[in-house]
Parts: sequence; structure tokens; C-alpha cells
Amino acid sequence: MTVRVLVAEDQSAVRAGLVLILRSAPDIDVVGEASDGEEAVALARELRPDLVLMDVQMPRLDGVSATAKVVAERLADVLVLTTFDLDEYVFGALRAGASGFLLKNAEAGELLAAVRTVARGEGLIAPAVTRRLIAEFAAPTPVRPADAPDPAVLKVLTRREREVLSCLGEGLSNAEIAGRLTMAEATVKTHVSRLLGKLELRSRVQAAVLAQELGI
Repeated sequence: MTVRVLVAEDQSAVRAGLVLILRSAPDIDVVGEASDGEEAVALARELRPDLVLMDVQMPRLDGVSATAKVVAERLADVLVLTTFDLDEYVFGALRAGASGFLLKNAEAGELLAAVRTVARGEGLIAPAVTRRLIAEFAAPTPVRPADAPDPAVLKVLTRREREVLSCLGEGLSNAEIAGRLTMAEATVKTHVSRLLGKLELRSRVQAAVLAQELGI
């Protein structure tokens, strides 16, 4: 299956490089290019791509705000691409519903793999970002966002769903969760789908961040 991608990046040289890499893959089709967040949202509405490769820092409308609009309207999945491994944009992008977060210094193969992973419905966070996120939450006095979630939101989950959510918080894949909890991978997928629906989350990455924030 061909993955239709919209590339949103304000630096023309960087955007051209991303497009070149993506078009080198036979299973990826670049359907459009945007130079700012407003254009990214407009093109997503017009073209309905499978995935938007979204830069964080862009004029007119930043990548976090653009991601929120694209996700809210269910126009496409979003893979955020940035030079920063952890800053105020990371949590914003993930809370906005981004399905993945990748650094711009990633190799071409990593970029292509990330696009395919997100297109399959699996969340992805760059290893460097994951390490920083874990370090942040493991700190003795972690800095919690002002809008940190209320633990009471978990009351809607069954015991098994909470266990799966905890595994998502560790960044485990469906296969790894199946092995740990001794269940079929298809059952894991069902639990993930149900807990996302109950918690009104757009992606498993959002679920992973929630799990980390609540310390489960």
C-alpha cells in the first residue's frame, strides 16, 4: 500500500531534501508541500494525505497548532519533525495528537521507517526523545505541565486496559505487550483501541505520554 505524504517545512532546502528522500521509496508518494502551518492545514483538507510530516517551527501557524487542527479534523496522522530533542514543543505536539516525533538529524532510512511505522498505526518517538522523556519523569521533582491530567480519568478502564496502558507508557510494541501480559497480539490491539476510545485519545503515543504523566 502506498503512503500518501504531505511535507510541511518552512525551509525550502530542507523541504526539498525531505521530499527527495521520501520519493526514493516506491511505497511513499509525496502528494503536496507546505511552507507554513496554515498552508499545511489547508492542503491536508484538500489532499487528505495519509500522513503529514510536520515541522515544529513554522511561520503564520506553528507545527503544534497545525497538528492540533489536522488531528481534530481527522485529516491525517502527523509525524512531527524537529531539530529539538526535548523542549516546550514536544509535549505540545504529542498532546495535540501527533502519532510520532522524529529528529531532523535522523538518517534517511530512519525517516522512511518512521513514515511507514506511523502509517501502520503504530506510534513512534525518536530514541533520543524517549530517553529524555523518561529522564524527565524519573527526576526527583519533575516539572509537571499546568494542565497535567487527573488520575481519575483512568477509572473508565478495566484492569487489563490499565496494564496495557502501562506497557504503552514504557514504549512497548504490541508484540512486546503480548509477550509480557501473555495474550494474543490481536487481543492487545483490541485493548489499545478500546482504551484510546475511552480516554478520548487520538494515538498510542498520546496514551504513552498520559501513562508517563500519571506514573502508571
